[in-house]
Amino acid sequence: MSTLPAEAPPAGAPAARTTAGEDAAAPLAPAARLLPSLAAVYRAQLSRARVARIPLLFVATFQSVGIMILMRGVVDGGSEARAVVAGSAVLVVAFVALNLLAQYFGQLRATGGLDHYATLPVPPAAVVLGAAGAYASFTVPGTVVTAVAGAVLFGLPLGNLWLLAAVVPLAGAALSGLGAALGLLAPRQELATLLGQLGMSAALLLGVLPAERMPGPIGWARDLLPSTYGVEALARAFDPHPDWAAVALDLAVCGAVGVLSLAVATWAYRRAAVR
Repeated sequence: MSTLPAEAPPAGAPAARTTAGEDAAAPLAPAARLLPSLAAVYRAQLSRARVARIPLLFVATFQSVGIMILMRGVVDGGSEARAVVAGSAVLVVAFVALNLLAQYFGQLRATGGLDHYATLPVPPAAVVLGAAGAYASFTVPGTVVTAVAGAVLFGLPLGNLWLLAAVVPLAGAALSGLGAALGLLAPRQELATLLGQLGMSAALLLGVLPAERMPGPIGWARDLLPSTYGVEALARAFDPHPDWAAVALDLAVCGAVGVLSLAVATWAYRRAAVR
């Protein structure tokens, strides 16, 4: 049996699609840009955390003020008092930005919440930076209250507390990136919670206790903690005659560690989202 030749399409008509694969190959909408995506994630996380995290922020502030009151019976003044107050203030940042963020991303990974973000046309960096920024923002009131209360308690000058405007975001970025990476890399939610608690304990022991009283190996571990450089910068600000060059160096190191830790957290997010 002979077959009839295929009829040619009329002139000017669009070519017919022959396979379903061509339909699937249709271009998708472009992904959202980083800055608008970052702002959207930040607002969403800020709204979500406002109700759930504010009570914990009071706990973090009360904890830091209580530690300073206890240390008041051991430390009289001088460089040790400056270290205690600075470490207690940054400890509020560690409690929220490191501990709670590790728990949050660990929970997201365990419950499949990362799948929701994976379906959105937002860059991975926007998810990590938006959540980190929202959690770090809640540390500002507690850090200010702790620093002022500690300065009054130990008789330290208040004139240079404006430096908190640099210490909080830089230390918050470093600790938020570390907390997010711990939560995303932990294979189980319980392990993410444990790692967050251990990180906050390290910030407590290595940041609040005066460095002069630490053994050598513990001092080396202190140098590896991201928040240490924020503590050092804030402690220098309580000095009657601060060494501003050393303050700038500490803040630069803290900022560099923050960029590195957030980059690691972004990589960890990509790694966890594809699994």
